[in-house]
Amino acid sequence: MLNTVMECVASTVLSVAVGYGFAYAVIKADIPFKKFFGFIPLLHLMTPPFVGGLSFILLFGRQGFFTKTLLGLDISLYGFWGLLIAQTLCFFPIAFLICSQTLRGMNPSLEQAARAMGASRAKIFFTITLPLSLNGILSAALFIAVSVLSDFGNPMIVAGRFKVLAVEIYTQLTGWVNPGVSCVLGFILVLPSIALFLLQNHIARKENAKLASIGAKGSSLPEKKSSSITKILLTLFCIFISFLVIAQFLSIVAGSLQKLWGINTSLTFDHIKSIVRFGRELKNSLSFALIASIFCTVLACLSAFFVNRTSLPFKRILDICIQIPAAVPGSLFGLAFSLAATRLKIHASSLLIIIAMTVAFLPFSYRIMTSTISQIKTTLDDGAQSLGAGKIKTLTSILLPLSSGGIFSSFIYDFVRGVGTLSSVIFLVSFNTPLASIKILNLAEQGDWGKAASLALVLTALTFTVLATFRLVMKWRTK
Repeated sequence: MLNTVMECVASTVLSVAVGYGFAYAVIKADIPFKKFFGFIPLLHLMTPPFVGGLSFILLFGRQGFFTKTLLGLDISLYGFWGLLIAQTLCFFPIAFLICSQTLRGMNPSLEQAARAMGASRAKIFFTITLPLSLNGILSAALFIAVSVLSDFGNPMIVAGRFKVLAVEIYTQLTGWVNPGVSCVLGFILVLPSIALFLLQNHIARKENAKLASIGAKGSSLPEKKSSSITKILLTLFCIFISFLVIAQFLSIVAGSLQKLWGINTSLTFDHIKSIVRFGRELKNSLSFALIASIFCTVLACLSAFFVNRTSLPFKRILDICIQIPAAVPGSLFGLAFSLAATRLKIHASSLLIIIAMTVAFLPFSYRIMTSTISQIKTTLDDGAQSLGAGKIKTLTSILLPLSSGGIFSSFIYDFVRGVGTLSSVIFLVSFNTPLASIKILNLAEQGDWGKAASLALVLTALTFTVLATFRLVMKWRTK
């Protein structure tokens, strides 16, 4: 429990600091290559989560490219410090997205007024920009804290002997066959998650109200350019973070083409050829994630519509019930479904996996669709209904077509999380329903880095292919 608290606090603080610094550099500072730097966190978000933990070992492990090949160090970053670095690289894109939205929503006239009164750049940042960013920073911190608590893949691969609750829940059930202790640890883990979730919802509502009261961008005065030192430092910072993110992708490619990582670097295609043996794992991961993401997006659209555009008497209860799973760590979903299936003698493992994915990802899709639908003026609904359209007709002919961006974002999030999910399905996989993410974890634990990297590379490539295809279909539908 102490390790979990230490890891959660340290990973959250560092992730938010990196994410906010990156967002400030892209949004507020006039650094070069803004579009490229702004794409890096989005690229990282669209990558299956397990890639971060695997690539961290390839780069910073005992035989890592940076630690052994470049620096010649015989050290191991397994444990707290390695987990801190891995989770920071994994979760900083979330802070970037939230903080960049907050920085974009600021009224620039406030900073310009301070500038006109002679305030320095540092004075403006610490008295205006940073205070107006605090709600966004706190919202990002709470969101990341819940995600860190429920993270399973990074601690399982990187933490080594540094035990955290998310992994110990799994170990107690599978290693020691002790479901009672596993449930108790899960209950202990869910309490801070629920508290953080409720606080995050409260902060999010306050943030929206505050941003709305500030007003829109109404000034035509030009933004003041950053100083040369600030521009150089922020550019170097963005280059460093971008380099680490890109290095993760390159390490997966290099690891799949080397005979033995860090020892025998000769070129080989044996690991790539061996992927044909994992065809069932790849098929299950893609098909389960695709089905769950479609179900999740459809449910999110309908729920957001009923809560925000109808007068149903139970819509407040519906709103609460849909968001509750966001406070439950993914490993507890798998544990609960596993225990319930055993008690009810349900053996449909594939169905349980799809349901677990759908329930686990629904709250985040619901937030995306709620935000999207709330931006559409209700006068469009009134106009359609005055012409004789019913609620369902208004939904299908007006709200959904205008919400195509939110629908696509919801699908991307659900599909990418589903392809690489570990925590919510680790207790549900069976011999007949193997998943690629679980197989990669097993290969990494066995030290078979070549096959693990090859399988991760192929799964990542297939994920981007499916997303690109869906994007083309959405563009065609829009036209």
